[in-house]
Amino acid sequence: MADRTETEKRDLAKELAAAVRGEVSFAAADRALMTMDASNYRRVPRAVVAPRDAEDVAAALRVCREHGVPVVPRGGGTSIAGQATGVGVVLDFTRHMRRIVSLDPAARTAVVQPGVVLDDLRTAAGAHGLTFGPDPSTHSRCTLGGMIGNNSCGSHSVAWGTTADSVRELELLTYGGERVRAGRGTDPTGAPTGLPPRLRDGVKGLVDAELALLRTGYPDLPRRISGYALDALLPEKGTDLARALTGSEGTLGVLTEAAVRLVETPAARVLAVLAYPDESAAAEAAHTLLPHRPMTVEGMAADLVGDAAGLPKGGAWLFVEMGGASPGEAAARAQSLCRAAAADGSTDHTVVTDPAGQRALWRIREDASGTATRLSDGSEAWPGWEDCAVPPARLGPYLRDFRALLTQHGLRGTPYGHFGDGCIHIRIDFDLLTPPGIRRFRDFSYDLGELVVSYGGSLSGEHGDGQARAELLPKMYGPELVRVFERFKSLWDPAAGLNPGMLVRPARLDENLRFEVLPARPVPVEFGYPHDNGDFSAAVRRCVGVAKCRNTTTGPGSTDVMCPSFRATGEEQHSTRGRARLLHEMLAGEVITDGWRSPEVHDALDLCLSCKGCRSDCPVGVDMATYKAEFLHHHYEGRVRPAAHYSMGRLPQWLHAAAPLAPALNVLARTPLAAVAKRLGGIAAERPIPPLATETFTRWWWRRRKTAAAPPPSGGRTVILWPDTFTNHLSPEVGRAAVRVLEAAGLRPLLPPTAPLRQPGGALPQPSLPRLHRPPLCCGLTYVSTGQLDRARTVMRRTVEVLSPLLRDGHPLVVLEPSCAAALRTDLPELLADDPRAAQLARSVRTFAQALEELAPDWQPPRIDRPVAGQTHCHQHAVLGDAAERRLRERAGLTGRLSGGCCGLAGNFGFERGHYDVSVACAEDQLLPAVRESSTDAEILADGFSCRTQLDQLGDRPGRHLAEVLAEALGEPG
Repeated sequence: MADRTETEKRDLAKELAAAVRGEVSFAAADRALMTMDASNYRRVPRAVVAPRDAEDVAAALRVCREHGVPVVPRGGGTSIAGQATGVGVVLDFTRHMRRIVSLDPAARTAVVQPGVVLDDLRTAAGAHGLTFGPDPSTHSRCTLGGMIGNNSCGSHSVAWGTTADSVRELELLTYGGERVRAGRGTDPTGAPTGLPPRLRDGVKGLVDAELALLRTGYPDLPRRISGYALDALLPEKGTDLARALTGSEGTLGVLTEAAVRLVETPAARVLAVLAYPDESAAAEAAHTLLPHRPMTVEGMAADLVGDAAGLPKGGAWLFVEMGGASPGEAAARAQSLCRAAAADGSTDHTVVTDPAGQRALWRIREDASGTATRLSDGSEAWPGWEDCAVPPARLGPYLRDFRALLTQHGLRGTPYGHFGDGCIHIRIDFDLLTPPGIRRFRDFSYDLGELVVSYGGSLSGEHGDGQARAELLPKMYGPELVRVFERFKSLWDPAAGLNPGMLVRPARLDENLRFEVLPARPVPVEFGYPHDNGDFSAAVRRCVGVAKCRNTTTGPGSTDVMCPSFRATGEEQHSTRGRARLLHEMLAGEVITDGWRSPEVHDALDLCLSCKGCRSDCPVGVDMATYKAEFLHHHYEGRVRPAAHYSMGRLPQWLHAAAPLAPALNVLARTPLAAVAKRLGGIAAERPIPPLATETFTRWWWRRRKTAAAPPPSGGRTVILWPDTFTNHLSPEVGRAAVRVLEAAGLRPLLPPTAPLRQPGGALPQPSLPRLHRPPLCCGLTYVSTGQLDRARTVMRRTVEVLSPLLRDGHPLVVLEPSCAAALRTDLPELLADDPRAAQLARSVRTFAQALEELAPDWQPPRIDRPVAGQTHCHQHAVLGDAAERRLRERAGLTGRLSGGCCGLAGNFGFERGHYDVSVACAEDQLLPAVRESSTDAEILADGFSCRTQLDQLGDRPGRHLAEVLAEALGEPG
């Protein structure tokens, strides 16, 4: 039997490869990437095909049909009901079929392929003052094909409706190979237009036979997404076949092209934020705002929003966007709405006219599908009942009953969503890991299905039924209409080859859960994973698949970092989600079978820059840099490592040893011997070797202390200045500048000793020359980034030993290099979870600007009055925050914003052989363009050594640390 299965697999692979011009993969890694979407479900496909065009789709369908293999169309993979997963061949439309075929501004229509990302269409239409109306929160990565498959909606549906309202024509291929051009209207026989004879007669006959049921069987509400929209085929509704097929979840035909309607965007938008005592009051009020013709009416409560700035005081809020022909008109409409809302229960309001302020608030809403997966106490919460909808006027009482049902079942969740359309999103703390928890999930689902139906609602109000809700469709529509759905499916797909198990004849809602394959007990790991109770599986489970990491562009004013490698390659395996999926499958052991030794996981993580951008930008805080370090530790345990791990992973050791030989080594770095050294060290041939400092920062410091005519400042607060490896050996001018500025601000910087202090009472030592043969203090960053966690822990323990007596009295630790500050703030306490002194050290870390703001608040920096350009360090963005830096720049008259993203060098990453092209592509994403486009008098800021090195090697304008800029402006010391 196994031999026969392998033969069938080889035959299928051979025939697909011969028939399809796009990529065909049976590889474990590619299959593993497609096992899940953003739902609770998991299925392992046989193969992944990336068709180049409609002919490729037809060829793939023909081969699969001949082999009896099902087909699953897939776009961005952000579906939350499981409909983008399957056991057959997955058609991935995001690789090639992502072309906007045409855009007609006069007719306000566009023709698109299914893989077109929504934001790409919106950008193209925006040049003509148009947009595509539906805009789910995943607009930066969801595809038009997926939106049509699910009948997606989004926050602007109160103004522009659902995707079905925006579809004009659909071109599809059935599993049997028939071509369909679905539109609106009938042919001379009275059948829907665009159907081949077999389907034309069958569809007309089915509709004619069931006219009464189709006219009475559907609830009347704006967000009715569940089931097949067969009522769209009624003659009084225009016999709209395109509308009927929208929301069919790839179960009837495979979309190859779509003509869609565009809408005019208002010239100005204003956001009114209305406060209410609680979410029930907000829900009660939402529908009363609709007569004011808002563009959005979105609801959120305090348990989701937290301490977000810019919100009026309240327990829940409605975000109501108003448009107008001018900013004044939009603001006037918003103020009028606020007055009406105040008379109807709103306790406070604010009107946000600033686009940046609006974006900041909308980001809270757009990230909710991720942030809601972790409750305030850290508990996991999951989709499953993400988007049921009721008539808007009944939302208030429904929401109260919904909360009561949660309590009855001992469950918790955070409702939010499209209150103006009666549609509620929620992630619920289902226990999907144990049999009792799964039974509770099933029981609750049945009870909630009854509740939704009792309010005249729809099981799905946006994301489709898939496997999550299709089992309950008889509750909503009754068994008779569900049988009509089944007959409709059989007409289109008699072989049941398209997305089987979805929408009709579904699998049970508690089958194929993605968690059941994970280890029952935590696996042994090195990091503490404090936010996941030490469980690596729980850390990996953080990725729910909303795929914010698949953003290929950054919007206006964006400072996001995640995910630079995906933006460089466009490959799913190089996204944070893709890597998390592979780690999930590694733990499962079914598709990825080599555990920690997996080459598939290694290859995916190889291009992870360890930028930590996902730690802050991922709505659920996936920390792929830590997961990569963990994986590399186990992957190479007991084995020879790549040369770069020895050369750059142990950089602090080499630089310490090389310091006395720096002049000679700098000369050798400019000779042919450098090429040999780079080859032996696993360093990219394209990379020049940075020059070593001929006098390290620490040597300068102790020489200065020994020879200084005047004693150091005595009245100011003492700070411990951390001599990180990069500043000490490669950029000592940054350290010297920082000392100059800190002392000018009245602070007393001291360098730590190189060995633990053994003084009674823990008094600070008087400055003296250190013993230079001692190993240097180190944050462990290079060891962590290469997965040498045993060595990292050793150097970190020594650092804790030395620093703890100095920090015991509350002395802050000022760190100039952002990557080292981030390592001390996060990696050190997470690797030394058993040592309480590690947490104390982490709390003491301050950036240069944070130290000045906190310890010298009255100091006035010198006025520089110049624009700035450059990039906020990715680790600073992700771990430390840059608010203090922005305020310090403002006080010094350094105006403008720094770009987001990652420089691409990222410590050892850009120096490693094989990474150069991706490193350059990352730099070209945001950093280099920002510098090129800046004015000639702009100060180029780059606080990280990697960022400055990348600018030196790829750009034509060097960057400097903020400390250098301020020190220069101070002039010569008196």
